[in-house]
Amino acid sequence: MILSIYGFILIKSATMSKVGGGDGYLKTQLVAFIIGLIIMFVIVYIDYDIYGHFYIPIYAISNLLLLFVLINPVSAAEWGDVRSWIKIGPVVFQPSEIAKFGIIISLSKFIEINHDNINEPLVLLKVLAFAFFPVGLILLQPDLGTALVFIFFIAVMIFIADIDRKYVIFVLTVFGIFLIVFVIAFFYIMNDYTVGENYQFDRIVTFFYPELDPEDTGYQVMQSKTAIGSGLIFGRGLFKGVQNQLGFLPTKETDFIFAVMGEELGLIGGLILLILYGVLLYRLIRIAKKSSNLFGSLIVTGISGMLFFHIFENVGMTMGVLPVTGIPLPFISYGGTFMLVNMVSIGLCLGVGMKRGKFDINDF
Repeated sequence: MILSIYGFILIKSATMSKVGGGDGYLKTQLVAFIIGLIIMFVIVYIDYDIYGHFYIPIYAISNLLLLFVLINPVSAAEWGDVRSWIKIGPVVFQPSEIAKFGIIISLSKFIEINHDNINEPLVLLKVLAFAFFPVGLILLQPDLGTALVFIFFIAVMIFIADIDRKYVIFVLTVFGIFLIVFVIAFFYIMNDYTVGENYQFDRIVTFFYPELDPEDTGYQVMQSKTAIGSGLIFGRGLFKGVQNQLGFLPTKETDFIFAVMGEELGLIGGLILLILYGVLLYRLIRIAKKSSNLFGSLIVTGISGMLFFHIFENVGMTMGVLPVTGIPLPFISYGGTFMLVNMVSIGLCLGVGMKRGKFDINDF
């Protein structure tokens, strides 16, 4: 609730310089929050084990939504090159946001069903195929940022499911080799690469060299770092940010809203925000530990992983220490679908928390 209120204030500040003012943005966010709050309170009082009985339909619907967006996306002229949105009449939404908790619920049940044999190679491969099929659909959009969110919470969920250490070591080794190969290949490609040839690769290039594209992909990071840096300790003051109010910050009400906060509320405002997130994640981890069964524990673990990655990546990209992936900040960034997903996710976690037992996998 406090995070959402914090978000309303920042959205108001980020949009007040837009044509027509920011009242429309704030109203949309408030409506999404109220609807989400109602849904959340309904979900809290539903026995979450019921979802487990319908994990196959939930999984199927999630994947169908991801398939549909590839077949019938919002026009590229309106929403860029990434086919991540569906438009039904006046309503435009991002199916991958809805699919997040659909996949978390269905994967949690699938892991629980196969938990006793999960360290058998064939069973583990079956779980991985089940988990990563929707990731493949998201990469086809292509939406690398959202795919990374899925990969992260899937990895955390499988790790928590008492996976054998040898598999963890194998994955870390493969990742290390991949990282080395990627770095070598990256600098080799950079010898002849021109910014603008590939949208996804441009984001990686401008992470290392934002000055190569100061008017497009590099512009975002350069302006964001300037805004955060100029906020110093206490900020310029709410509604008084120069980069923000004069329109230098791009997508400032969504992806780069942390830069608005950094400029106007400074280091203190940023620390308060991160402490609030820390409290939220700590409480979620406690709920996961005290869940009455593995299914509930994995649901909360997946949601915690999803929220953590959003926070970590968004804050990192606005400060220029991580590549720009277009991932919004939970409860803070503007977006009706995103707000609803956040509220529903917390409702699921609270529902798990109300049905506590003695379940614990070696205290995680």
